[in-house]
Amino acid sequence: MSAPDRSSPLLARFNELALIVAIVIVVAITAALDSNHSYLTQPLTSFRDIARNVALLGIFAVGSAVVIIAGGIDLSSGSVIAFSGTVCATTMLILSPQPTTDVGNVGAVVATCGVAAALLSGFLVGTLHAWLITAVRLPPFIATLATLVGLRSFARALCGYITARKVHGSGNTEINVYADYFTFVREHVWIYGTVCLALAALTWLLLSRTVLGRHIYALGGNEQAARLSGIRTDSVKWFAYCFSAMTAAIAGIFYVADQSVASPVTQGVGYELNAIAAAVVGGCSLQGGIGTLPGIILGVIFLRVVIDSVAKLIKSGSDIYEGMIVGIVVVIAVTFSQLRQNRGSSQQLFPGLLGSIAIPTLASLIGLIVAMTIANVPYLKGSDAWIGLGVAIAVFLLLGAVKVSQLANAK
Repeated sequence: MSAPDRSSPLLARFNELALIVAIVIVVAITAALDSNHSYLTQPLTSFRDIARNVALLGIFAVGSAVVIIAGGIDLSSGSVIAFSGTVCATTMLILSPQPTTDVGNVGAVVATCGVAAALLSGFLVGTLHAWLITAVRLPPFIATLATLVGLRSFARALCGYITARKVHGSGNTEINVYADYFTFVREHVWIYGTVCLALAALTWLLLSRTVLGRHIYALGGNEQAARLSGIRTDSVKWFAYCFSAMTAAIAGIFYVADQSVASPVTQGVGYELNAIAAAVVGGCSLQGGIGTLPGIILGVIFLRVVIDSVAKLIKSGSDIYEGMIVGIVVVIAVTFSQLRQNRGSSQQLFPGLLGSIAIPTLASLIGLIVAMTIANVPYLKGSDAWIGLGVAIAVFLLLGAVKVSQLANAK
């Protein structure tokens, strides 16, 4: 097995400190530019909203991070959320005595059965992933991409089938959930936070204090070396993918409680990218073998604070920009990760003609994004074109300077 990188703990601490500073900066900018000044006038409400969203994302982001550290990737988290939530709701609907397509007050036993069925569905999906990857030898990207596409469609069909059988007629594509236990969870944010913190603590103990945790890092660092040193790599992969799917299933249960509905069409759409983004921003390497739990949690907080900031600054239509912002954050995080890993090498960031074309392309794209975003900010509306142009020129000059510096160093 390759020797560990002794600089990685220092880099992890630096990354965590940088995230803390970035979170403070984003909050300060939002507090200053938000026309409603929500962070200042309604601090408790703002904290509750961010805490709820951080907890929901953190629950399944830690599972995705474990897979990434193990050298894999799980693209199915969002679909598993939708699928497990549908399984939970349909199970309660089947056991409910009322002839309706909505889940009312079904009692503790029925609610427990719904939750257990959702967790079981997560375990089975994780096992399916592990089988496809270890026995069928599919690449993790392909195996989880298949379930990303297929599970949501399957959940929608299941929802329609069960509701049609419960009340004869056409099936519904969603099930409303009004059970008292789920309402209680929705109204108490501390439950979200407690479950998220418990999962985070469990994951930290697993990764830093157990033999299995060392095997996960070894698998992600060098799978062949791990196998030759006696590690049962297939079993470690099974655990990693089951853990990821089951944390997504837990999140699916909470999303049903939070939204009072199981909706396989819309629930969890794109959330797999949020989980991967949080892990990567938190310091996980997509090549595997690198990542810390504190960094992952800080990545979750940073991502949710950025998304909340966009919502507060842009107001209506902010969801249009959410995917774009997350995508940009992922690219920037992975880029810095690659630069850290390639430090000291002669590899250039903008080599040759390809780099020369990439620089104005990136500058124009960033300038346009800034202009479109500013056009929706009340304080800056009307000056969007000039600010976007200024940002584009600044980025062009900055990246051009990087290319010139790299050319000078290469001589």
